[in-house]
Amino acid sequence: MALPTIRELLKSPGPRPGAVARGWVKTRRDSRVMSFAELNDGSCRENLQAVFSQDNGNFTDILPSLVTGAAVEIQGDLVASPAAGQKFELQAKQVKIYGGCDPEKYPIQKKKASDEFLRTVAHLRPRTNKYAAMLRVRSELAYSIHTYFRNNGFTHVHTPIFTASDCEGAGEMFTATAFDLTKLKELPKTGAGEIDFSRDLFGKKVGLTVSGQMEGEALALALGKIYTFGPTFRAENSNTYRHCAEFWQIEPEMAFCELEGDMDLAEDFIKSVTKDILERCPSDLELFAKYVEPALMDSLRNITDNKFERLHYSDAVKILEPVNDRFELKVKWGVDLASEHERFLVEQHFKKPVMLHNKPKEVAAFYMKLDDDGRTVRGMDVLVPRIGEIIGASERENRLDVLEKRMRDLGMKLEDYQWFLDLRRFGSVPHSGFGLGFERLMMLITGISNIRDVTAFPRVPGYAEF
Repeated sequence: MALPTIRELLKSPGPRPGAVARGWVKTRRDSRVMSFAELNDGSCRENLQAVFSQDNGNFTDILPSLVTGAAVEIQGDLVASPAAGQKFELQAKQVKIYGGCDPEKYPIQKKKASDEFLRTVAHLRPRTNKYAAMLRVRSELAYSIHTYFRNNGFTHVHTPIFTASDCEGAGEMFTATAFDLTKLKELPKTGAGEIDFSRDLFGKKVGLTVSGQMEGEALALALGKIYTFGPTFRAENSNTYRHCAEFWQIEPEMAFCELEGDMDLAEDFIKSVTKDILERCPSDLELFAKYVEPALMDSLRNITDNKFERLHYSDAVKILEPVNDRFELKVKWGVDLASEHERFLVEQHFKKPVMLHNKPKEVAAFYMKLDDDGRTVRGMDVLVPRIGEIIGASERENRLDVLEKRMRDLGMKLEDYQWFLDLRRFGSVPHSGFGLGFERLMMLITGISNIRDVTAFPRVPGYAEF
């Protein structure tokens, strides 16, 4: 039988003689007759205080090894604590050192360290309070996402990591190859002198997926309602607080669903998972509200308690044009709104999340359904505080002739997308979906301002350590 975690020990209904706790020493302090060590095993934010008294044994030889970062096992009696702020403490009787730690070299000290520094020791930063809390919230949020879709009748599917289809059409895919790139001169070439990927492992040029949407459409047009939740990749040299080269994405897709139904799902989804984390992770959210984002709790309640504003792109332009002086990128009809515009709408004008819909076709992906006016598409972005866009959504173009014309106008090769066009040839129906970056959702819920700090090992331009 597994030993209880520190979280379970702290939630004990009463004292527990002969308790055992394992974890890492956070701090130790000594008095004339006693020593006190704070122990944490990552199961919760709170530490378990272990008390070393001469009455329970001679710890003279072991105490010098109980330094910050050391991994230990402490056996003793869990008793009510006389100190304020803690229900129990562990009266130590025996100690085992699993792994020592040199306190002079250990980079995680009690004093506050910058996020920039902690990224350089990403293998150790989960031992800090902030990053341990982030990873616990990340785990709970993933569970909540799966629970939400299961409870709403969605089938969880797995879409390919290797793909020949650039869903976004922006050419930002990482190329994946089995060729030995250390021997560039020996690679097979075409008559035009380019690498001949027809002789590669897959018989064609493939890359790492930027989205599971296209394959998700095929599955939704058989199963009705599906969702994917997996890694996606963008070879985009973008060094911003919102972008990673590798990130996880949630992508539901629904047959017989138009844009309005897609918007309903997006709003209900964000509210539901936010409520879940408020209920399940109060201690960790308290840490973020205290040390990371003071307005966090009000921001989260603003999300759960208010109906999202539904704003037509043209109406957004009318709101933004009169205040163009405050923006670096000036707004006019046809411009793809930037983060500064999105945050103004959310944080200053409406002061709540906004669903911006029906933007111009020139700034929209090829698969978004064209409106009857021929100028706009049935697409939608969810905008939230501090981040801007967190969801990109649309009703998909289900009319074969319209989609083919749109793709030709954009210079796309229809022969590369015949299977995708087949979905419009054989039993096409209105269908919709959205993409939500998991890391951006983490930024929203924790208040952490940089996407590099809501994942254990970030992958960004110029950085692929660990």
